[in-house]
Amino acid sequence: MRDVLYLEEREQAETLLKPQRIEVLRQLAEPRTCTEVAGRLEQTPQRVYYHVKQLVAAGLVEQVAERRVRGITEGIYQAAARSYWLSPRLVGRIGGLRRAQDELSLGHLLDLMEEVQADVAALDRSAPELPSIGVSGEIRVPAERRQEFLHDLQSTLQDLFARYGGAEGDAFKLAVACYPKGENHE
Repeated sequence: MRDVLYLEEREQAETLLKPQRIEVLRQLAEPRTCTEVAGRLEQTPQRVYYHVKQLVAAGLVEQVAERRVRGITEGIYQAAARSYWLSPRLVGRIGGLRRAQDELSLGHLLDLMEEVQADVAALDRSAPELPSIGVSGEIRVPAERRQEFLHDLQSTLQDLFARYGGAEGDAFKLAVACYPKGENHE
């Protein structure tokens, strides 16, 4: 089972739109038969089997084994991943034409976050070592010093790119997001 499955196909997202399928998917965090899932959800095995087949077809669930019970072969299924990330491209953006993207636009920030999400989802989680770092913090900048702060941030990043931007060594991607913190966020 993978840690993350990044969903980029509309059909995969549509498969998850039914709340009962999400419940079936949760039950398949551990390998189970349709009969076992049906008992946990108080549904008929046939109804669960229908949803499992839809999840299998979408690549969200896998048959991991099978067993014979009273002359019938029964499949054992498991979720393909522990979590599922939905590509923002599937949802689209509200509004007509996209504004020109510059480094200070919210649209550019959304595109950057989607790119980071796709890159992280594509990492080989089975690798013995994934050198990475995630840092998050809050900075308070008075309005009159906002431009100074943005300039300092840009200068610092440009310095890092200049120092470590050579052609040799392991390639790392650096993405920095700076956005106003809403009043109701903790």
